[in-house]
Amino acid sequence: QVRLVESGGGLVQAGGSLRLSCVASGNGFSFSDMGWYRQAPGKQRELVAAITSRSFTNYADSVKGRFTISRDNDKNTISLQMNSLKPEDTAVYYCNQAIWGRNYWGQGTQVTISS
Repeated sequence: QVRLVESGGGLVQAGGSLRLSCVASGNGFSFSDMGWYRQAPGKQRELVAAITSRSFTNYADSVKGRFTISRDNDKNTISLQMNSLKPEDTAVYYCNQAIWGRNYWGQGTQVTISS
């Protein structure tokens, strides 16, 4: 059974940094595509960054050059390093695992950026 647990959210000032982590339980992590999504109040959930099983990455235009996604298959973990944070980055951030034709989600972690 897949379970995803995010951590690392919090409140920081604009221009600051945060690092989110997501630990996945269950089998198959190393051949899963993983991603970070976010959902701000009143908005749809959107893709922030993704990393394939072969570690190819892609980013939303709004975070390119500021965020970096990475994975550690030995620890069943993905991370999202977020730098130069802006108030518009405020959202609940969710970890996603795509495996065996299904999508799994974590419970989310709140990121709040003050101006």
